[in-house]
Amino acid sequence: MGLVEGRDTRVLASTSAHGGDGESSMPAGWQSVTTLPRVWLVSGLVACALFAAGVSLFSGDSLHRLWGVSAACAYAVAALVIMAWRSRAVTGVDIALGVLICGAILVPLLLMVLNGHGEPEVGVVANSARTLIRHGTPYKSSKVLATTTDPNQYNPYLPLMAVFGVPQAVLGHGVLTDPRVWFGIVFLIVFAFALRIAGARDCARWALLVTASPIIAFELVVGGTDVPMVAFLCLGFALLWRPNVVAAGLALGIASSMKATAWPALIVAFTLLYVRDGKRAAWRFTLVALVVVALIVGPFAILRPGALVRNTILFPLGLASVKSQAASPLLGHVLAQTGVLGHTIAVILLIGSGLAIAVSLVVRPPRDVPSATIRLVIGLTAMFVLAPSTRFGYFIYPAAMMVWLLVSMAGRKPADLAGPPQPEALPPPPQPEPQPQPAPAPHIWPAPF
Repeated sequence: MGLVEGRDTRVLASTSAHGGDGESSMPAGWQSVTTLPRVWLVSGLVACALFAAGVSLFSGDSLHRLWGVSAACAYAVAALVIMAWRSRAVTGVDIALGVLICGAILVPLLLMVLNGHGEPEVGVVANSARTLIRHGTPYKSSKVLATTTDPNQYNPYLPLMAVFGVPQAVLGHGVLTDPRVWFGIVFLIVFAFALRIAGARDCARWALLVTASPIIAFELVVGGTDVPMVAFLCLGFALLWRPNVVAAGLALGIASSMKATAWPALIVAFTLLYVRDGKRAAWRFTLVALVVVALIVGPFAILRPGALVRNTILFPLGLASVKSQAASPLLGHVLAQTGVLGHTIAVILLIGSGLAIAVSLVVRPPRDVPSATIRLVIGLTAMFVLAPSTRFGYFIYPAAMMVWLLVSMAGRKPADLAGPPQPEALPPPPQPEPQPQPAPAPHIWPAPF
């Protein structure tokens, strides 16, 4: 493919196998942000503006309302920019992306950081880093937790999450030390890399657009702890497309060392590799992922297992002496609020949904990355709906993974449809020159006598 650049457009021109010139055509649809049909892009931005406006009007959280006002203005202005720059599509898209990043992320985030505002999980991550530096563990001891009534004393995250709080723990509170800044930087870089590995086109613009969308921006600005995990999940499944089992094990092992929410991805990835590439590849992937988790989580599990279990297992399941602040009108939380019986039913339903997904992996295992991703999305959605302590922010996992999958498949589709490249026609092999045939021997008649 040859690259053709004009003043305002950048398109891929196809060339023939023999090096001749072919027809050039703009990639269509989802292959690039700049080639999305204008009505799709504008409609999507209008929908985002309406969502953000709804958050600003109806949310009872002041931080949510602040994000809603700023983001609604950004999405509306970006839609106007796209419509205004009709003749210069690439320029319009780039300006709109700048508006989105500023209005949906940077402005509200800067205001919150300067005023010391953020959801409790931001403080939990920062405090876990301080505890890690001072006491060698990111978790408060079981003795301390037994006497507290503050749910923010619990740290439901696995040890690697504390790394994002280290800059603030070491350098103090500031714009560049806030954990949310590093959540966003890691997501943007890792998600763009995941798109590129999976075969998507225009990865930088897609990564910026997804980051500025309500799927990521809302969660990132007010809290953000789930944002980097989503990126590493996408990267792990992108590497399965190659497949690169060692690198995929590293990526999913990193995600699984931040939060137990990523553990179902290990099971789905193992099933895919076992069916598609054989048991050797599957166990090799599993070994790498488990080694990563063991190196990061293992020391804390060995030295202080009680604190690890109480913080990362009992507290999220609502089995600790203090209940999690995570709440939403979803089935699991509603049942848990009715009492002990309702909580028990919610836990049973949660376990049952996990077993159902496990059975589906055995009965009808996924054989490619798209089907494996969809299976993981279904499993995570069921888990979030039925978990006793849950909130709507968790749904960034299925939403972001589906966007990653759709964009990646759009970028891969033309190559897949074209099939493997055909070799150039070779000239026929030289024919050997004809050899002179010897003259036939004269026939001698036998003598009559």
